[in-house]
Amino acid sequence: MARLDRLLANLGYGSRREVTDLVGRSRVVLDGAVVKDSGARIAVTADLPQRMTVSGQPLDPPAPLTILMHKPLGVVCSHREPGRSVYELLPHRWRAREPALSSIGRLDKETSGLLLITDDGPFLHRVISPKSHVAKRYRATLDRPLAGTEAALFAAGTLVLESETEPLARAVLEPVGEREALLTITEGRYHQVRRMFAAVGNHVNALHRDRIGGLDLPDDMASGEWRPLTPAEQAAIFA
Repeated sequence: MARLDRLLANLGYGSRREVTDLVGRSRVVLDGAVVKDSGARIAVTADLPQRMTVSGQPLDPPAPLTILMHKPLGVVCSHREPGRSVYELLPHRWRAREPALSSIGRLDKETSGLLLITDDGPFLHRVISPKSHVAKRYRATLDRPLAGTEAALFAAGTLVLESETEPLARAVLEPVGEREALLTITEGRYHQVRRMFAAVGNHVNALHRDRIGGLDLPDDMASGEWRPLTPAEQAAIFA
């Protein structure tokens, strides 16, 4: 159970005073009836967005919320980096949600593809924890043809990136063309995929993530689109 004013304030609808004003103007409806008390205690159930409206629109999904997004090129994943961020693709009030939404790992500005954004701390840490061994797959378009020796090197678990001392974990390379390959990694080091190809004398011209664990980026999801992650999709990550 949660107080209505606190619930709506945490979802970014305004301060508790502003939420009280919404209620006073009959803008909050639950199960077809206008809610008259901003201090009313509400059961926060999964179907609440189907039962409650605010200003005529379905209630935003309450926490915990995880979003599946097809990240476009040219946007960053950090609240602090300069430039347009992935959070600007979401409803404006979502930036005031509490707990705050954060990306699960990051894709750099020039990388597109599958991105997860969540306010569920335990889920976030489970995905990124080395103990979970959640793999990420990238499609890399390269500047020069593959030499043919990259797969064995990446799979050996001996490659040490420039300025580092610890070798990378084993990775799986699948060539799909003369200058294109799928690379599956289980770590998330800084610009790891780009640096791996740089280590073998190549350059990544384009990079796209299409899989996290057992979850694929949906074929019908256009760049910039997003939606809540379903329970089945969440489970697929760890399958």
